Amino acid sequence: MAHNPANNIQDLQFFGEFGGVNPSISDSSTFTFMTAKAMMDTFEGDQEGSFLYSRHSSPSTEYLAKALAQLENTASAQVYASGMGAISTTLMQLCKQGNHIVSSRTIYGGSYAFMKHFLPQFGVETRFVDITDLEAIEAAIQPNTKVLYCETLSNPMLEVADIEALSKIAKQHQICLVVDNTFTPLCITPANHGADVVIHSLTKFINGSSDAVGGAICGSHEFIESVKNVNNGAGMLLGQTMDSLRAASILKNLRTLPIRMQKHSANAMYLTSYFQELELKCTYPGLQNHKGNNTFQKLGNAEFGFSGIFTLDVGSIEKATEFMELMQHENVGYLAVSLGFYKTLFSASGSSTSSEIPEDEQQEMGLSPGLVRFSIGLDHDIKRTAIQIEKCLMACGVISKQKNSELSV
Repeated sequence: MAHNPANNIQDLQFFGEFGGVNPSISDSSTFTFMTAKAMMDTFEGDQEGSFLYSRHSSPSTEYLAKALAQLENTASAQVYASGMGAISTTLMQLCKQGNHIVSSRTIYGGSYAFMKHFLPQFGVETRFVDITDLEAIEAAIQPNTKVLYCETLSNPMLEVADIEALSKIAKQHQICLVVDNTFTPLCITPANHGADVVIHSLTKFINGSSDAVGGAICGSHEFIESVKNVNNGAGMLLGQTMDSLRAASILKNLRTLPIRMQKHSANAMYLTSYFQELELKCTYPGLQNHKGNNTFQKLGNAEFGFSGIFTLDVGSIEKATEFMELMQHENVGYLAVSLGFYKTLFSASGSSTSSEIPEDEQQEMGLSPGLVRFSIGLDHDIKRTAIQIEKCLMACGVISKQKNSELSV
């Protein structure tokens, strides 16, 4: 039967300790054993199903990990205290001194900083390339390259990675394709197209309520066991543990992800089509003029659309600042980083989530100081939202003509 991620979420069945419809929360840091031998066997990894210490795993984090493996159609998964915890654990597990990474140049600023500034201290270098240029990727791969890294939909330029093509390159060179799928849960399932490891910041769409920070690695059973190894597993030894209470709350929110992603995507499609008619510099992979539209359609799970992230370039940081402050004043949403909330969030990426990337590199990738990244919320009356945003665009002089007769400035 074909993989259907929404059905996989619906079919999750974890009974609570006393028959509850939600699994019981394991509020314990350590776990008891009936015999000393059972404890020794667990330390050696030979006691499957037993829990040792919550830094390693707990029943609550295991429930969430199993659900995420189902979501991403991988054999296994492990959860962490943040998205960066998942990213750093993955790269430090795959790479050692003298190794090399080829990465997309348009990625989250924290991921960029980790590869650009932190990993070189340990002898791991990274070459950043245009992930849509397959020839440039081939040229960047070296004999010591171990990882090809990208985001399904890049932050904040919204470039679409052709995961199938990247997988062919990775397999040809026997390197690991790591894909951050934070922007596109359900919309695209990277493992179905050849990704070896799929990463998430659970903080964003998957949790959806901006009240928890978390991360996840989804991959083969062998890879997940390697990061959990008590002797040399980066996930175990770096101690980036997710709390059981947080794991339980994220698992509950995961169950509504299908209907939330459909609404986020539908709202983004409406707004960007509306802004396109205003002749604004709007970027969204659902628009036919987007360079990656065909690739997204090829890879995507059509019923979940093109995600809830889009950008508007208003030309300058001064205009962006005025525009965002006006939108917050008009209650369009919040001037805040992150994404996936029920309310719309917006920020100027160049001076916030991508500020770790030097200005010259931002210019090279086309990241304008006036680029405003939107995470559209679950707005019921999206036409009203469009009119509110149009009003703010007119008030700060980004546009001079109105599209909607209901607009009043």
